[in-house]
Amino acid sequence: MINFTIKFQYGIPLYEQIVYAVKKAIVSEQLKPGDQFPSVREIARELRINPNTAQKVIAHLVREGLLEIKPGIGSVVSELGIATNAQRDKIFKDEVEKLVVECKRLSITKKEFIDAVNRNWKLDNEKGEE
Repeated sequence: MINFTIKFQYGIPLYEQIVYAVKKAIVSEQLKPGDQFPSVREIARELRINPNTAQKVIAHLVREGLLEIKPGIGSVVSELGIATNAQRDKIFKDEVEKLVVECKRLSITKKEFIDAVNRNWKLDNEKGEE
């Protein structure tokens, strides 16, 4: 059973969409550490995707440390770790910069941007932590 929500969008690779949906489910605690993650076959069958794509999703999530493979059990959700300096740099320098450039291109003000970040910071069941 797939225990995360995905909204497929045209023009974005399927595996990227599924990886994002899983990440969102983990940070919003829809998927919790230790939860069983669906197998390649289950993902392929339920999402009606190629098993190779499902395998690519699981491999990507394992590489990022979001899933771990336990012999005899299968894939399970990992504990969220503390970001490394390299991961922080990638987000703060690369990703935020791209977002700022797009906001400026669309004449979105800094206040509108910060308000949007604040609205989105609290995912589904976050308890108001900052």
